[in-house]
Amino acid sequence: MKLLLASQSPRRKELLSSLGFDFEVVKIDCEEILPQHIKIEEAAAYLSELKADTFRSLTDGEVLLTADTVVAIDNQILGKPTDADNAFAMLRNLSGRTHQVYTGISIKTVDKIYTQTDVAEVTFDEITDDEAAFYIQNYKPFDKAGSYGIQEWLGMAKITKMNGSFYTIMGLPTHLVYKTLKEISEV
Repeated sequence: MKLLLASQSPRRKELLSSLGFDFEVVKIDCEEILPQHIKIEEAAAYLSELKADTFRSLTDGEVLLTADTVVAIDNQILGKPTDADNAFAMLRNLSGRTHQVYTGISIKTVDKIYTQTDVAEVTFDEITDDEAAFYIQNYKPFDKAGSYGIQEWLGMAKITKMNGSFYTIMGLPTHLVYKTLKEISEV
C-alpha cells in the first residue's frame, strides 16, 4: 500500500508518522466551499470528501488520505481567521464557553472511498483580551479552524475540559485513521 497524505498541515504529518505509517505528501488544489444549508456535523466530512474527489485517479495500491476540521459554536462554523482582528473575535467568542470540533477524514482507494467524522467538545476558561492578543501575536493561528491549536499555549493554558479525542481536536482522528487503514491493508 502506498499511502498519500493530501495535507500541508505539519500536525497531520506528525500524527500520521507517529502512527507508524510511511506516506508521501501530495498537494490538492480544491476550492473549499460548503453548500449553503449543510448541517454543521456534515461539513468536515463534506470538505474532506471534496478534496479526495478533486485528486487525480489513483492507481492500484495507492491510498489517499484527506481531512478537514471544522470548529462550531452557537450553530455557526468558525473557519480559519482572515486576519488578526478576525482571530481575536473568534477567540473572544470561544472564551468561557464550550464548542464543538468536527474532523472529517476520507480514505480513498481505486474503487472505494471511506468517509467518517469524529466530534469532540472543548471548554475554554475565560480568555482575556491581553491573552488573546498574546496568543495571536506569538502563535499566528491563521491556518487553524477556530483560531487556535490545542497543542499550543492557548490549549495548554485555557482549555478546562474536553470530551472526545485530543487528536480529533488537533486535526486528525488518529483512532479512525489507524482502524480504517489497517482494515484496507488486510483486504
